[in-house]
Amino acid sequence: MINKIVHSTSEAFVDIFDGATIMISGFGEAGSPIELIHSLIDTGAKNLTVVSNNTGSGNVGLAALIENRQVRKMICSFPRTANSTVFPELYRNNEIELELVPQGTLAERIRAGGAGIPAFFTPSSVNTPLADGKEEREFDGKLYVMEHAIKADFALVKCQSADRYGNLIYNKTARNFGPIMCTAANVTIVQAKNIVEAGSIDPETVITPGIFVNRVVQVASPADESKLVAEGRSYPW
Repeated sequence: MINKIVHSTSEAFVDIFDGATIMISGFGEAGSPIELIHSLIDTGAKNLTVVSNNTGSGNVGLAALIENRQVRKMICSFPRTANSTVFPELYRNNEIELELVPQGTLAERIRAGGAGIPAFFTPSSVNTPLADGKEEREFDGKLYVMEHAIKADFALVKCQSADRYGNLIYNKTARNFGPIMCTAANVTIVQAKNIVEAGSIDPETVITPGIFVNRVVQVASPADESKLVAEGRSYPW
Protein backbone atom coordinates (compact mmCIF):
# COMPACT_ATOMS: atom_id res chain seq x y z
CA MET A 1 0.00 0.00 0.00
CA ILE A 2 1.37 3.38 -1.01
CA ASN A 3 1.72 5.69 1.97
CA LYS A 4 3.96 8.74 1.67
CA ILE A 5 3.06 10.20 5.05
CA VAL A 6 5.92 10.59 7.55
CA HIS A 7 5.35 11.29 11.22
CA SER A 8 7.56 14.34 11.76
CA THR A 9 9.37 17.05 9.85
CA SER A 10 12.70 15.71 11.12
CA GLU A 11 11.89 12.26 9.70
CA ALA A 12 11.48 13.85 6.29
CA PHE A 13 15.17 14.76 6.11
CA VAL A 14 16.76 11.34 6.60
CA ASP A 15 18.79 11.63 3.37
CA ILE A 16 19.76 15.31 3.39
CA PHE A 17 23.41 15.97 2.60
CA ASP A 18 25.92 18.81 2.53
CA GLY A 19 26.12 20.63 -0.79
CA ALA A 20 22.55 19.78 -1.83
CA THR A 21 20.49 22.00 -4.12
CA ILE A 22 17.13 22.71 -2.51
CA MET A 23 14.06 24.41 -3.98
CA ILE A 24 11.84 26.17 -1.45
CA SER A 25 8.34 27.28 -2.41
CA GLY A 26 6.80 30.56 -1.40
CA PHE A 27 6.10 34.09 -2.57
CA GLY A 28 7.15 35.98 0.50
CA GLU A 29 5.44 34.05 3.28
CA ALA A 30 2.61 32.78 1.05
CA GLY A 31 3.33 29.10 0.56
CA SER A 32 6.60 29.18 2.49
CA PRO A 33 7.11 25.84 4.33
CA ILE A 34 8.53 27.41 7.47
CA GLU A 35 8.34 24.24 9.62
CA LEU A 36 10.23 22.23 7.01
CA ILE A 37 12.87 24.95 6.76
CA HIS A 38 13.35 24.95 10.53
CA SER A 39 13.80 21.17 10.49
CA LEU A 40 16.35 21.60 7.70
CA ILE A 41 18.23 24.02 9.97
CA ASP A 42 18.19 21.39 12.70
CA THR A 43 19.91 18.86 10.41
CA GLY A 44 23.00 21.07 10.22
CA ALA A 45 23.34 20.47 6.47
CA LYS A 46 25.63 23.12 4.98
CA ASN A 47 26.99 24.50 1.71
CA LEU A 48 23.47 24.42 0.32
CA THR A 49 22.31 26.03 -2.92
CA VAL A 50 18.78 27.33 -2.40
CA VAL A 51 16.36 28.16 -5.22
CA SER A 52 13.51 30.39 -4.06
CA ASN A 53 11.63 33.51 -5.06
CA ASN A 54 13.21 35.62 -2.31
CA THR A 55 15.60 35.35 0.65
CA GLY A 56 13.20 35.31 3.59
CA SER A 57 12.14 37.82 6.23
CA GLY A 58 13.36 38.67 9.71
CA ASN A 59 15.24 35.86 11.44
CA VAL A 60 12.93 32.91 10.84
CA GLY A 61 12.33 30.46 7.99
CA LEU A 62 14.62 30.88 4.99
CA ALA A 63 16.29 33.95 6.52
CA ALA A 64 17.21 31.87 9.57
CA LEU A 65 18.69 29.15 7.35
CA ILE A 66 20.83 31.79 5.65
CA GLU A 67 21.74 33.46 8.96
CA ASN A 68 22.93 30.09 10.29
CA ARG A 69 25.54 30.05 7.48
CA GLN A 70 24.10 26.89 5.92
CA VAL A 71 23.52 28.42 2.48
CA ARG A 72 26.41 28.85 0.07
CA LYS A 73 24.42 30.29 -2.84
CA MET A 74 20.97 31.78 -3.46
CA ILE A 75 19.23 31.57 -6.85
CA CYS A 76 16.29 33.97 -6.62
CA SER A 77 14.41 36.94 -8.05
CA PHE A 78 14.06 39.20 -5.01
CA PRO A 79 17.13 39.07 -2.74
CA ARG A 80 15.94 42.06 -0.75
CA THR A 81 12.41 42.77 0.43
CA ALA A 82 10.92 44.96 3.17
CA ASN A 83 11.89 42.67 6.05
CA SER A 84 14.96 41.09 4.47
CA THR A 85 18.11 42.07 6.37
CA VAL A 86 20.11 38.86 6.80
CA PHE A 87 20.92 38.13 3.16
CA PRO A 88 21.85 41.71 2.16
CA GLU A 89 24.35 41.95 5.02
CA LEU A 90 25.99 38.61 4.21
CA TYR A 91 26.08 39.45 0.51
CA ARG A 92 27.77 42.79 1.14
CA ASN A 93 30.39 40.93 3.20
CA ASN A 94 30.97 38.37 0.41
CA GLU A 95 29.74 35.56 2.68
CA ILE A 96 27.10 34.23 0.27
CA GLU A 97 26.73 33.97 -3.51
CA LEU A 98 23.80 35.27 -5.55
CA GLU A 99 22.44 34.29 -8.94
CA LEU A 100 19.80 36.87 -9.76
CA VAL A 101 17.07 35.63 -12.13
CA PRO A 102 14.03 37.53 -13.47
CA GLN A 103 10.92 36.03 -11.88
CA GLY A 104 9.34 34.72 -15.07
CA THR A 105 12.66 33.24 -16.14
CA LEU A 106 13.08 31.60 -12.74
CA ALA A 107 9.67 29.96 -13.02
CA GLU A 108 10.37 28.76 -16.56
CA ARG A 109 13.83 27.42 -15.66
CA ILE A 110 12.24 25.32 -12.91
CA ARG A 111 9.38 24.22 -15.16
CA ALA A 112 11.85 23.26 -17.88
CA GLY A 113 13.84 21.22 -15.36
CA GLY A 114 10.72 19.25 -14.49
CA ALA A 115 9.77 18.81 -18.16
CA GLY A 116 13.18 17.51 -19.24
CA ILE A 117 13.98 20.59 -21.33
CA PRO A 118 17.69 21.43 -20.87
CA ALA A 119 17.54 25.08 -21.97
CA PHE A 120 15.38 27.68 -23.72
CA PHE A 121 15.62 31.18 -25.17
CA THR A 122 13.95 34.23 -23.62
CA PRO A 123 14.00 37.97 -24.36
CA SER A 124 14.23 38.75 -20.64
CA SER A 125 17.63 40.18 -19.62
CA VAL A 126 18.73 41.00 -23.20
CA ASN A 127 21.17 43.93 -23.13
CA THR A 128 21.50 43.79 -19.34
CA PRO A 129 24.30 42.52 -17.06
CA LEU A 130 22.21 39.39 -16.44
CA ALA A 131 22.94 38.32 -20.02
CA ASP A 132 26.72 38.54 -19.66
CA GLY A 133 28.45 35.32 -20.69
CA LYS A 134 25.26 33.69 -21.96
CA GLU A 135 24.56 32.53 -25.49
CA GLU A 136 22.40 34.90 -27.52
CA ARG A 137 20.51 34.11 -30.70
CA GLU A 138 18.25 36.01 -33.04
CA PHE A 139 14.79 34.72 -33.93
CA ASP A 140 12.57 36.63 -36.39
CA GLY A 141 14.71 39.70 -35.99
CA LYS A 142 14.57 39.72 -32.18
CA LEU A 143 17.42 38.90 -29.80
CA TYR A 144 17.03 36.19 -27.14
CA VAL A 145 19.21 34.88 -24.30
CA MET A 146 19.64 31.18 -23.59
CA GLU A 147 18.81 30.09 -20.05
CA HIS A 148 19.49 26.65 -18.58
CA ALA A 149 16.89 24.60 -16.72
CA ILE A 150 17.13 24.24 -12.95
CA LYS A 151 16.79 20.91 -11.18
CA ALA A 152 17.26 20.15 -7.49
CA ASP A 153 18.07 17.36 -5.10
CA PHE A 154 15.16 18.34 -2.84
CA ALA A 155 12.05 20.50 -3.00
CA LEU A 156 10.36 21.80 0.16
CA VAL A 157 6.74 22.69 -0.51
CA LYS A 158 3.71 23.78 1.51
CA CYS A 159 0.17 22.79 0.53
CA GLN A 160 -3.34 22.98 1.94
CA SER A 161 -4.34 19.29 1.71
CA ALA A 162 -2.72 15.99 0.78
CA ASP A 163 -3.62 12.32 0.85
CA ARG A 164 -1.37 9.34 1.54
CA TYR A 165 -0.59 9.00 -2.17
CA GLY A 166 0.91 12.48 -2.17
CA ASN A 167 -1.80 14.17 -4.24
CA LEU A 168 -1.82 17.87 -3.38
CA ILE A 169 -4.12 20.88 -3.50
CA TYR A 170 -3.01 24.38 -2.53
CA ASN A 171 -4.53 27.43 -0.90
CA LYS A 172 -5.14 29.92 -3.71
CA THR A 173 -2.02 31.97 -4.57
CA ALA A 174 0.01 30.14 -1.93
CA ARG A 175 0.37 27.60 -4.76
CA ASN A 176 2.93 29.84 -6.56
CA PHE A 177 6.13 27.86 -7.29
CA GLY A 178 5.04 24.68 -5.49
CA PRO A 179 3.74 22.60 -8.42
CA ILE A 180 6.71 23.19 -10.72
CA MET A 181 9.22 22.66 -7.92
CA CYS A 182 7.63 19.28 -7.19
CA THR A 183 8.34 18.18 -10.75
CA ALA A 184 11.95 19.41 -10.84
CA ALA A 185 13.38 17.75 -7.71
CA ASN A 186 14.69 14.26 -7.07
CA VAL A 187 12.97 14.23 -3.67
CA THR A 188 9.91 16.34 -2.89
CA ILE A 189 9.01 16.91 0.76
CA VAL A 190 5.64 18.49 1.50
CA GLN A 191 4.09 19.97 4.61
CA ALA A 192 0.30 19.82 4.49
CA LYS A 193 -2.18 21.55 6.76
CA ASN A 194 -4.67 18.73 6.22
CA ILE A 195 -4.19 15.03 5.59
CA VAL A 196 -7.33 13.63 3.99
CA GLU A 197 -8.52 10.12 3.19
CA ALA A 198 -7.39 8.60 -0.08
CA GLY A 199 -10.06 9.18 -2.69
CA SER A 200 -11.60 12.19 -0.96
CA ILE A 201 -9.87 14.68 -3.26
CA ASP A 202 -11.71 15.04 -6.55
CA PRO A 203 -9.16 13.99 -9.20
CA GLU A 204 -10.21 17.00 -11.29
CA THR A 205 -9.01 19.35 -8.54
CA VAL A 206 -5.61 17.75 -7.88
CA ILE A 207 -2.89 20.29 -8.66
CA THR A 208 0.19 18.15 -8.01
CA PRO A 209 -0.22 14.41 -8.66
CA GLY A 210 1.34 12.10 -6.11
CA ILE A 211 3.88 10.76 -8.61
CA PHE A 212 5.86 13.98 -8.04
CA VAL A 213 5.80 13.74 -4.22
CA ASN A 214 7.98 11.54 -2.01
CA ARG A 215 7.08 12.54 1.57
CA VAL A 216 4.21 14.33 3.25
CA VAL A 217 4.11 15.52 6.84
CA GLN A 218 1.13 17.15 8.50
CA VAL A 219 1.60 20.58 10.05
CA ALA A 220 -1.93 21.34 11.20
CA SER A 221 -1.15 24.78 12.64
CA PRO A 222 1.63 26.29 10.52
CA ALA A 223 3.44 29.31 11.91
CA ASP A 224 2.48 32.80 10.79
CA GLU A 225 5.77 34.17 9.46
CA SER A 226 4.64 37.81 9.59
CA LYS A 227 3.67 37.44 13.23
CA LEU A 228 7.03 35.86 14.11
CA VAL A 229 8.87 38.68 12.34
CA ALA A 230 6.74 41.34 14.04
CA GLU A 231 7.52 39.75 17.42
CA GLY A 232 11.24 39.79 16.66
CA ARG A 233 11.51 36.00 16.95
CA SER A 234 14.60 34.13 15.81
CA TYR A 235 15.15 30.47 14.97
CA PRO A 236 16.56 28.38 16.57
CA TRP A 237 14.26 29.50 19.38
